Amino acid sequence: MKVRVRYAPSPTGYLHIGNARTALFNYLFAKKYQGDFIVRIEDTDVLRNVEDGITSQLKHLQWLGIDYDESVDKINPKYAPYRQLERLDIYKKYANELLEKGLAYKCYCTEEELAKEREGLSEDKANHIHYSRRCLYASEEEKNMLEKRGEYTIRFKMPDNITYTFNDLVKGEVTFASEDVGDWVIMKRNGIPTYNFAVVVDDYLMDITHVLRGEEHITNTPKQMAIYQAFGWEIPVFGHMTLIVKEDGKKLSKRDPNYIAFISQYEEMGYLPEALFNFISLLGWSPEGEEEILSKAEIIAQFDEKRLSKSPATFDKNKLMYINNRYIKELSLDEMVELCRPHLEKSNIIQNHSDLWIRNLVELFHGRMSYGAEIVDLYKEFFITNFMIGEEELAYIKQDGIKATLEVFQNKLRTLDDFNAENIKEIIKATGKETKAKGKMLFMPCRIAVTAQMHGPDLPRVIELLGKEKVLQRLETALSLLTD
Repeated sequence: MKVRVRYAPSPTGYLHIGNARTALFNYLFAKKYQGDFIVRIEDTDVLRNVEDGITSQLKHLQWLGIDYDESVDKINPKYAPYRQLERLDIYKKYANELLEKGLAYKCYCTEEELAKEREGLSEDKANHIHYSRRCLYASEEEKNMLEKRGEYTIRFKMPDNITYTFNDLVKGEVTFASEDVGDWVIMKRNGIPTYNFAVVVDDYLMDITHVLRGEEHITNTPKQMAIYQAFGWEIPVFGHMTLIVKEDGKKLSKRDPNYIAFISQYEEMGYLPEALFNFISLLGWSPEGEEEILSKAEIIAQFDEKRLSKSPATFDKNKLMYINNRYIKELSLDEMVELCRPHLEKSNIIQNHSDLWIRNLVELFHGRMSYGAEIVDLYKEFFITNFMIGEEELAYIKQDGIKATLEVFQNKLRTLDDFNAENIKEIIKATGKETKAKGKMLFMPCRIAVTAQMHGPDLPRVIELLGKEKVLQRLETALSLLTD
């Protein structure tokens, strides 16, 4: 049988790291076995659906390089439609079939009655944890009375004393008992199916062979297996990927302000999709060997579901920045300029400078950057007008002989007409030769007096970008702090 896997997002939100990993591992699994990767939209939570949820999900999957074979915009007539709201008649048909077989029943209990029943559970909750089956066991007289209410849900009748065991691709053998589940609703009063019912019908009709998903779904598995067995359908292979956690071991949340959750945010910040693809692939999977900077083709070639981790995957922010930096270093200067340009425009930096100046700025920081938007922070760090020398830096340039070195440097710069990095480099050398200052005692004072920092990118190029007027002003400020 041809391998077919799916990623089934709900358009109640946008693609985030956790969902992207689920999609990516399904995609890699399909690629390994020359199978199909399907994106199906589970949009039955109507009240929570966002208007552009589907469009955004598909857009950012494609941006990451996760190419799907079928979806709402790549239709295979054999399996369409791909949106659950367009499949309601299908779910109704199968729910009615279960009713006819006596494997499901109508439940007329109101929400108030169900809430009251839950409140009245005895202390011996081991024997009273599920719906009481009141509507299943009602007398004919009571059923006639209940039916007058009109509205009802359909509950699946869980078999008694059944053990559900499956060999999970990640976790190994997993077992559940039917008495731990209870009768559950498969169709709501409004005719919309619940998740655990719809997903089985969809997976069966779409010939899904393997279900790879997050471990939060593992407790759904016995309900889904019961539906498969009720219809006599073959059960797919399940695999539940471990949680993604923060560095402190706590579960990663898309609402945590200290972490960037959504793929759209990474795109907006100027992360590279290839780097993010690489990073996400390492969240719960490890390649052979030590090298972790892998191209998409290399990841596809190496992917092996047997190497999916049984331990939680740690989201390491520094590792992500390191990986993205490695990819950024491989970009040409033209590509880097295009990556940085939108961020410079948004910050109103680009309008004050020529294209050549912008190009030189990007070239200066190319190797230091971890994402595109960082160019704005680096610009501000080195080129802000609020020039202040800190205590440590001031103490350094107050050493004997440094004031004289800075004065010579200032005078030579003042007479320099062609203010470019090459000529500035020669000025620094000439200053050292005249003052006998060498190495750190030459370059560090000049850097502090011009940038207020002890370390940074190539000094002559920084000075060129700052411009002659600003550099001379900063030197004047620094020298004023050295006056006895």
